[in-house]
Formats: sequence, structure tokens, C-alpha cells
Amino acid sequence: METVTIEQSIVFKSTAHLVYESLMDSERHSAFTGARAEISREIGEAFSAYEGYLNGKQLELVPDQRIKQSWHAASWSKDHSSIVIITLKDVAEGVELCLTHEGVPAEDEKGISEGWYLNYWNKLAVALDK
Repeated sequence: METVTIEQSIVFKSTAHLVYESLMDSERHSAFTGARAEISREIGEAFSAYEGYLNGKQLELVPDQRIKQSWHAASWSKDHSSIVIITLKDVAEGVELCLTHEGVPAEDEKGISEGWYLNYWNKLAVALDK
């Protein structure tokens, strides 16, 4: 299977701590996405989001700085997973989130790339503004 890497960068008018907590806290994650999430903060432990459509394992967690996870979408073959790396850094406007999503099936590139904005970044921006 041919795979691609998606890279995105977005600035939120917030703090690294609030963005990290929004992504890593099950309740906050569920609230801003509007779909159930169950997220462990232990390395090697599982997480799921969007009612179980997305799932994977925590590979590396540096609070308020870095999240690295294996990711699997329910529409993918059972033996395929990808790697998501999110880094957070303070900038003058707030916090810059940089995403690297490796191992995305090439045929899903457009949908996954747009999905990050539609299902995560746009919704997170609204939640952080409240």
C-alpha cells in the first residue's frame, strides 16, 4: 500500500497546556469534538476517539509539548496503522500546533488532511474561544 505524510501547522489563541489537555483529556476531547473519546495518558496504553472510529496507542507523551501516537481508522485494513506526532510551542500569537501524520494511505490523503481541519482544528479553535 502506498502511503503519504500529511503535515499541518495551525496557531491557536491559547496556551500549550489548554491545547494539550483538550487533546489528551477524555472529557474535554469528547466535548470539543462532539463524539465520545477514551484516552489513556500511559505510554503503551490505548486511546479511541470519534465513538471508536479512531484508535491507537500512546507512544510518547511530553505534557504541554509533544504527543506521539499510533493511529488506526476503522475504514483501514486491520493490519495498517499510522503515526501521528503533534508538537506544541509558544509563539507571539498563542501556541503553534504542528502535526505530522505518517503512513496515511495515499487514497485517503485528501479526506484525512481535510478531516484534521473539519474534525479537530476548527472545532478546537471554537472550544478554546469559549
